[in-house]
Amino acid sequence: MNRGVRTSIGIGISAIFLFLAFRGQDFGEIGDALRQTAIWWVVPALALYFVGVYLRAIRWRILLRSIAPDATTAKLFPIIVIGFMANNVLPLRAGELVRSVVIGREFGVRKTSALATIAVERIFDGITMLGFLAFSMIFVSLTSELQHLAIISFLVFAGLLLGLVLLTFAGDFVTRMLQLVLGPLPEAVGIRVEQMAESFLSGLGVLKSRGDLVKVIGTSMGAWLFEASMYYLLAIGFGAGVREVMTGAVTLLTTGVANLSTLIPGAPGYIGQFEYGVKLVLNGAFDVPESQALAYAILVHAALYFPITVLGLVEWFRRSLSMRDLTEDRVGESAT
Repeated sequence: MNRGVRTSIGIGISAIFLFLAFRGQDFGEIGDALRQTAIWWVVPALALYFVGVYLRAIRWRILLRSIAPDATTAKLFPIIVIGFMANNVLPLRAGELVRSVVIGREFGVRKTSALATIAVERIFDGITMLGFLAFSMIFVSLTSELQHLAIISFLVFAGLLLGLVLLTFAGDFVTRMLQLVLGPLPEAVGIRVEQMAESFLSGLGVLKSRGDLVKVIGTSMGAWLFEASMYYLLAIGFGAGVREVMTGAVTLLTTGVANLSTLIPGAPGYIGQFEYGVKLVLNGAFDVPESQALAYAILVHAALYFPITVLGLVEWFRRSLSMRDLTEDRVGESAT
């Protein structure tokens, strides 16, 4: 798809969610709520958040172990930061592609193999968010909108996980089916597609190791619990309306819904989806005034956006990367 069309689609999706989140709002009240925030709580909140990012680097090292044994956690952390930065400045979650190109450039990992490990990450992220929703349901009642979100998300991520498991343990069958389908095509095309499929399957190797799978689950939960702790600390420093309802269960529910909302591809930085998700929980389920719910969403979103984007840009320029590196086929294809 043309890059301009992709960008337009992403901006359009975010514009819809921005409209749903902010229609009829008094922006003066939102500003007043933000000005009452005890801003120094941002410092410990960010410390917890970056511990979570480091746990993501540990998780990715586990996923890459069979295809990039030299990739240490310390080396992967800045690449993950670059990916987060790219998601914040490029539409439609392009940071995942950026990360696959950078890991290929630095460790010779095939791009499709890297994308397979990132796909596993996203699925376990989604499952962890569903776990947060399920746990919170023990203590709070979900609105019909949140129940629908939970059901749809469960069906999507359960289906994706089942698909990856089938691909992992039915590799020979997949190869035979590919050969059958690709038979009528030109030989060069068939070989190319088959190589890409084999490369993708090699990135799913972690699903065959029970020990590594347990570690991936553990690091996924740890990373998101640290990020949820960030939400909680920022709520402590916020106005009474948010602070009074933000129990542990509500924190997990807010974290889960806000991040499930951002899985919908949109404009850079998930603007619109994130705010709508937070509002759906705090205002829709716990009657926090809309202006306070949205002000809190803006505060959390800013804390998630600006520090890691700045750090990602530093790492980007430190590696002398350019958009040409990411768009030229020769960079990605050298790793496929």
